[in-house]
Amino acid sequence: MFIYVKFSFTGDDFIALPVPWRYGTPMTKTPRPVKPEKTSGWRGSRELWLLAAREAFIESGLDAVKIQPLASRLNLSRTSFYWFFKDRAALLEALLESWEDSNTGSLVAATESYAETITEAILNVIGVFLDDGPFEPRLDLAVRGWAHQTPAVANRVHKADDTRLTAIRRMFERFGYEPNEADVRARTVYMTQIGYISMQVDEDLSTRMIRIPDYVKTYTGHTPPVRELDRFHARHGYSPASRARRA
Repeated sequence: MFIYVKFSFTGDDFIALPVPWRYGTPMTKTPRPVKPEKTSGWRGSRELWLLAAREAFIESGLDAVKIQPLASRLNLSRTSFYWFFKDRAALLEALLESWEDSNTGSLVAATESYAETITEAILNVIGVFLDDGPFEPRLDLAVRGWAHQTPAVANRVHKADDTRLTAIRRMFERFGYEPNEADVRARTVYMTQIGYISMQVDEDLSTRMIRIPDYVKTYTGHTPPVRELDRFHARHGYSPASRARRA
């Protein structure tokens, strides 16, 4: 009986194993195992890195949005970042774009949503700013703070404000308001909401809902019908009747 050596591969290493061999048995080489190709799960994803950047930015400011701290936050290697972004500047640009999409984009979409009356249209806009709405107040506040340090970001903020105001003004004009009046009413709506954000008002849903009919009347000059308020309440998971019964 003769002995030959068979190689068994384990990861990047190999072990030499003696095995029996009899005359006439073909000597075949054991194939090297193929390593699985790394997928995005090994290095996160673009969305994951961007979400981490948003959270760090909101919590701690712009200085927290750096590659190594984000990698540590995600428990990923620093080099993983470069699969999705060229550099930190590209990440910051993506952060601004996500702010524009979530805040400016959602507000503009609300002004263009279907509404039978101006009061219903204003309820659509107000809904964007509620806790379950797509507008992110803390992100907006953080970007405005960033704008104080960086002129280019300040220009983006001014452009966003103009876009938002224009959308609200056009909404009023669609319902028959004269341009000057539409402009003043749009500013009243928007600047009230920005004031909420800047003052970081902590207002529970019940308190906000109680005030909303009077806000709508102030903004539009009209009291919202009960049927519109009922639809608005249902859309945002608020039930005045059940709240009164529980009380």
